Amino acid sequence: MDTATPAVTVALHDGASVVAETGQVDARRHGELLLPAVHRILAEAGVKLDAVTDVAVGVGPGPYTGLRVGLVTAATFGSALSVPVHGVCTLDALAYAAGLEGLEGPFAVATDARRKEVYWARYEDFRTRDSGPSVDRPADVADRLAGLPVAGAGALLYPEAFPDARGPEHVSAGALAALAAERLTAGAGLLPPQPLYLRRPDAQVPKNYKVVTPK
Repeated sequence: MDTATPAVTVALHDGASVVAETGQVDARRHGELLLPAVHRILAEAGVKLDAVTDVAVGVGPGPYTGLRVGLVTAATFGSALSVPVHGVCTLDALAYAAGLEGLEGPFAVATDARRKEVYWARYEDFRTRDSGPSVDRPADVADRLAGLPVAGAGALLYPEAFPDARGPEHVSAGALAALAAERLTAGAGLLPPQPLYLRRPDAQVPKNYKVVTPK
């Protein structure tokens, strides 16, 4: 599952291929959409939750609130089912999806980081990241990625910085699951299921606030 972008996406993978997948783009309803999506793909596949042997979750980078929805849900499933929870960089999953759609390296991916910035990473091929993930203003990274196709919503938002913008626009859980299964089969390490924020959250504790509780 992944909730690091506006897409709430869930897939079921049997170790060889994607069995069921769903996704919906809504940046404000991650918490509302995620669990129904899990139930929907399990019903579609005709299996129960206790059949799950591993959980893979996108760890970002992504905005704080949406990203936490997926990570907390994955951790809850892992604890309830006593199964391992694996983290996958969301940009790696997006690059993998781009490769499955035929994009050849080198290329980059970029997602919307808000504040007129993008999360981005550069890839030699759809399995191999050679720089990033980072967060920058599009103009500040344009020269570094000049001449490269750039997949993702971040590229599509800023065509002046990324003139060769490509799809897919958002990550898919099917690609994330396939990447995780491939790495697990190869004995390659996955990330811990911890959020990859890259910057401080928007919300800050106010300074010099007035104490109103009685002494």
